[in-house]
Amino acid sequence: MQLSKTLTASPSDTRAAETLAELLAGRFSCRAFRPDPVPTATIERMLTMAQRSASWCNSQPWQVIVTEPPATDRFRAALLEHVGATGQPEQPDLPYPLGYFGVYRDRRRECGWQLYDSVGVKPGDRAASAVQARENFRLFGAPHVMIITSERDLGVYGAVDCGLYVGNLMLAAQSLGIATIAQAALARCSPFLHSYFDIPDSRSVVCGISFGYADHTHPANGFRTRRADLAEAVTWVRD
Repeated sequence: MQLSKTLTASPSDTRAAETLAELLAGRFSCRAFRPDPVPTATIERMLTMAQRSASWCNSQPWQVIVTEPPATDRFRAALLEHVGATGQPEQPDLPYPLGYFGVYRDRRRECGWQLYDSVGVKPGDRAASAVQARENFRLFGAPHVMIITSERDLGVYGAVDCGLYVGNLMLAAQSLGIATIAQAALARCSPFLHSYFDIPDSRSVVCGISFGYADHTHPANGFRTRRADLAEAVTWVRD
């Protein structure tokens, strides 16, 4: 078998690292999209790039459902109706965190208040915060959404592999000028998603990803979350 040509950066050539750094710095969770659809060929290129993601034993557990207009609008309407009728989304296929404590709680709150500040939600205004939360199920106006699933029998390893795939997929999108937001909120509607998209019980919903072209004029896209310093995340063992 002949291997395809690959780009391997040399230590003296930093162009690949600089490009990756730019993509990482430029990517953000888009919370307002323009209605313009992304060409199918561009979506296929993004998916092809992400397909090179590493996985445990090369199992490649991810399966991806992708919507295009007008199917996205039908799904959006059905999802909003479902969430409105049930009041609260159901339990996800994969368990949510038991809680956010310490620095994880602080980071979560900081991100939430950045969003609320950007769109004018005042502290304690539960009605306004509920309206903003509903945007998750309106897919933030995106013309496309993906549903990522993993084989249930692969358990946490399959979910971890899908997480790596999602990260690479969002970087591939960024390289093509496509904005994304990974949505755990959609995974909380797992029973509805199984029914709507005929997802077999043997697969677990990991997350959704709404995507399209960013509306840079919308205030919800006007803030960026910070990242912890290396000292907070890395422990060196040298001796």
